[in-house]
Amino acid sequence: MAVGSRIRTWFNGQWHDGDVPVMKAADHGSWLGTTVFDGARLFDGLTPDLDKHCARVNNSARALMINPTVETEQMVEIVLEGLEGFADEVYIRPMYWGIDAGPLGVVPTQEKTGFAICLEAIPMAKPEATTTLTTTRFRRPTLDVAVVNAKAGCLYPNNARMLAEANAKGFGNALVCDSQGNVAESASANVFMVKDGEVFTPIANGTFLAGITRTRHMLNLGADGYKVHEAVLTLDDFRDADEVFLSGNMSKVTPVTAFDDRQYQIGPVTRRARELYWDWAASAK
Repeated sequence: MAVGSRIRTWFNGQWHDGDVPVMKAADHGSWLGTTVFDGARLFDGLTPDLDKHCARVNNSARALMINPTVETEQMVEIVLEGLEGFADEVYIRPMYWGIDAGPLGVVPTQEKTGFAICLEAIPMAKPEATTTLTTTRFRRPTLDVAVVNAKAGCLYPNNARMLAEANAKGFGNALVCDSQGNVAESASANVFMVKDGEVFTPIANGTFLAGITRTRHMLNLGADGYKVHEAVLTLDDFRDADEVFLSGNMSKVTPVTAFDDRQYQIGPVTRRARELYWDWAASAK
């Protein structure tokens, strides 16, 4: 799924230029979906929270019962080596997949695990880039029916149909509920809302990944004097909000200008969240 202009791939212990084939037809990940990944970013010469993204891909692998084979510190070193010479803004994607399986073919074995890192030159979204939201009939699963405690490839077809439904209705993304009908996140990122100058985000209830960038925004805004709440939020809460923005690694902050027929301005808290993130990233170098 190459969408960037330049790709480098770490596979079998070395860096390769280009989009290198890494998975075989009989690999467990190919036919039974044991794939996990994570995403970090290079921009302005910075790789904020890279160590946390590398640690999370290892945790995701364990959640899918595949054995992570690269320690966090080593993974960070490999990524930084691969980024040398990149003048672009880069999406950093470490990934694991299962290779062999047990007698019935379903449970992956721990002896072999595929590992690769994909560095893909993808520009950061412009500060003025926005999106719109609508509802979707599809919901986030729970841990008893899906591995929602991992950033797993097998979860994304559900996200894809949410996005496809939203796009067909003329919107950029979907505001997604959990099994109880409360807001969880969007189809592709965590979500925040602002009401009367206070910041709210859905409480991490085990149906979605509470993202690394989400946590960073909560810390930054709290340190800047804002009241930040994790709470049970409904669709009506978002309809009544003063501001809404998405939070994800790909774009960091994406202002929302509409939820169905409800219109929003790009407000001061959304702008401040973006400023704070870039200031923090520069100071953490």
